[in-house]
Amino acid sequence: MNTTPSSVMNGDLLIAEPFMGDTNFERSVVLVCEHSRAGTFGLVLNQPTDIHLSDVIEEIHMDLPLFIGGPVQQNTLHFIHRRPDLIDGSIQVIDGLYWSGDFEQVKQAVNLGTLTDHDARFFIGYSGWSEGQLDAELNQKAWIVSHTDADFLFDTPTKEFWRGVLKRMGGEYKSIAHYPVDPRLN
Repeated sequence: MNTTPSSVMNGDLLIAEPFMGDTNFERSVVLVCEHSRAGTFGLVLNQPTDIHLSDVIEEIHMDLPLFIGGPVQQNTLHFIHRRPDLIDGSIQVIDGLYWSGDFEQVKQAVNLGTLTDHDARFFIGYSGWSEGQLDAELNQKAWIVSHTDADFLFDTPTKEFWRGVLKRMGGEYKSIAHYPVDPRLN
């Protein structure tokens, strides 16, 4: 049995293989927020909803978009941001990118307009893997692992994210970025 975590690290991106076959993760890019021997917690970065933060949090008066973070516990709210100066208790994922923090401060900053969708992204649900589950999926080649930075994450349009990450990786991945969703239609 493997007793060490895979080569995946906090802040890595899991890019769904083009023909993964799991509708929860088709053409998804997942940010790994926490990875350890016990399991992995991540957030899908490119599955927007038609729901806004103000639709689910009564005290918020700004229409910031909500994303589906994954299929697990879709009655929970999570967020990433690049404004630790505004939000106490933030957990650094990578340089310049933070996860979670004091939600009362988040609500205040959003309502004041000092925290916008240029610096924060909100999710319902999350992606989770139990011990060894992600390693098994990586061995099955279901995911491509890449690194990112906060600027790329927040500055790349959601609809272009899957392709953008692959193009940025270059080489064979740049070719994969152009695979059709359904190769039968090609």
